[in-house]
Amino acid sequence: MALFRGSAAGITFGLIGWLFLVEITSGVLQGYYVPLIPDLVKHLGIHDADFNWFEAAQLLLSALVVPVLAKVGDMFGHKRVLLIATVLTAGASWWLVFADNFWTFLAAWALQGFYVVWLPLEIALIFERGRRTNTGASQTRRAAGLLVVALEAGAIIGALSGGRIFEALGGNVQVTLMLPAVAVSLVFFAILFGVPESEPLPGRKLDLGGFVLLSLALLLITSGLTFLRLNGPETWWVWAIIVLGVVMFVPFGRYELRQEDPAIDLRVLRQPNMWPVQLTAGLIGISLLGAQAPLSTYAGTPRENGYGLGLDAGDISTLIGVYLISMIIGALLFPLVSKWRTPRFALIVAAFLVAAGYLLFLPFHLETWQVFMNMCIAGIGSGALVGAMPAAAAAAAPRGQTGVASALTNTTKTIGGSFASAVFGVVLFAGASAAVTASASSLSGYLIVWAVCGGGALVAAVLLFFVPKLAFADADPVPDPLPAPSPTSSPTP
Repeated sequence: MALFRGSAAGITFGLIGWLFLVEITSGVLQGYYVPLIPDLVKHLGIHDADFNWFEAAQLLLSALVVPVLAKVGDMFGHKRVLLIATVLTAGASWWLVFADNFWTFLAAWALQGFYVVWLPLEIALIFERGRRTNTGASQTRRAAGLLVVALEAGAIIGALSGGRIFEALGGNVQVTLMLPAVAVSLVFFAILFGVPESEPLPGRKLDLGGFVLLSLALLLITSGLTFLRLNGPETWWVWAIIVLGVVMFVPFGRYELRQEDPAIDLRVLRQPNMWPVQLTAGLIGISLLGAQAPLSTYAGTPRENGYGLGLDAGDISTLIGVYLISMIIGALLFPLVSKWRTPRFALIVAAFLVAAGYLLFLPFHLETWQVFMNMCIAGIGSGALVGAMPAAAAAAAPRGQTGVASALTNTTKTIGGSFASAVFGVVLFAGASAAVTASASSLSGYLIVWAVCGGGALVAAVLLFFVPKLAFADADPVPDPLPAPSPTSSPTP
C-alpha cells in the first residue's frame, strides 16, 4: 500500500473506505430477490401480477423519502443519516423474513427501499471530504466509479446466489431471506466504525412545507403512473392524477422561491450546470429502470413468433450478467475519459452510447450476438452515468446542498423509470394479441420500447451540450496572499 500512498488511487481508496462494502450490499439487495420471485409468489399465495405492487411501492417510497433524508444529511451530517437509513433497511429486511401475507410483505418490501438513499449520501460524504483540498469533483468521480463497480458486482453476486442458496437450503424461504438481512445488519457496523462524518453547515432548518408539497406532487405522479400500468390508458382518472401531480409543482415552486433555506433550491436547480444533469437522470431512467424487463421477456420469446431469441432462464441470466459487466466497464472508464478530456465530454459520450445501444435494436435484434452487442454498448454508457450523474450534481451544488442535489438525480431517475415502466407495460400488452405464442408481445411493441429508450438518451446527450465546457472540474486553489513589503525595504524603481 505504500506505493499508492499519496497517489490518486490511494486517495480515492481512502475516500470510499467501507462504502465499497455498503454498495456491494446494495447490489445484493437489488439482485438477490429476482430469481426468488416465482417462489415468493407461491410462498405468499398471490398471483404473479401482484408482485408488481411490491416494486411500485418501493419506487414510490424511494421517490418520497430520498430528497428528505438527503436534506437532513446536509443539515446534520451525511453519515448520521446513512446510519439511520441502514437501520431502517435492516429492519425491513428482517421483517421480510417473517412476513407471510401480501400486506405485511408489501409494507416490508416498501420500507426496504430506504437503501436507495445510500449512494447519494455516500457521494455527498466523498465530495465534502474532497472539497477541503479543492479536489472534490475529480475524487468524487473516481470514487463514484468504484462504488458503481461495487454496486453492479453485488447485483451479480445476488442474482447468481439467490436461487442457488434457495435450492441448497431445500426451498426454505425464511432462511433464504435471512442472508441479505444479515448482510445489511453487518453494513451498519462498517459505516459506524469505518466512515468519517461530514461537516454540516450550522444554522440550517428543515423546510417542512416545501417537502410536503414536493412529496404530494411526487406521490400523485408516481402513483398515477402505477395505476396507468395496472388500469390501462383508457382510464381517465389515472391521467387526472398525473396531471394534478404536475400542476402541484406550480405552488411548490412559488413557495420555495420565498424561503431562505428551501427544501429544493430552485435557483441552483436552474443553473446551466445543474438542470441538464437532472433532466438527463430522468431520461436515462427510462432505460435504466424501465427497459430491463422488456429486454428479458424479449430474450425469452420463442423464435416461432418471427422474433425473440428463445433463450432459457440460464442464458437470460448470462445476458443480464454481460450487461452488468459492461456497466462496470463504463463506470471505470468515465473518470479516465473525464481526465483525458472534460467531465462534460464524458457525460455526452456516455449518453450517446446509451442512445446508440438502444437504437441499434431497431435494425439488429434477430440474432443473439446482436442483442448482446447492443446491450454491451448501452451498458457501458449506463454504467458511466449511474455514478456520474450524482457526482456531477454534487460538484454543481453549493456547500450544504450536495446531498439533496445528488439525491434529486435519483428522484428524477425514478420518475423516468416509473413513466417508462407504465408506458412499456401498456404498449407490450396492447400488442400481445398479434403474437403467435401465448403471453408473448408483438415485435412492434418492442420496437417502440427501444425507440423510446434510444430517443430519450439522445435528447439527454443534446441537453448536456448546454452544460458549460469546464463544468464539474476541481475548484482552483486560492493563492496565498503576497507577503507585505518590509518597512525597511526601499521601493523598486
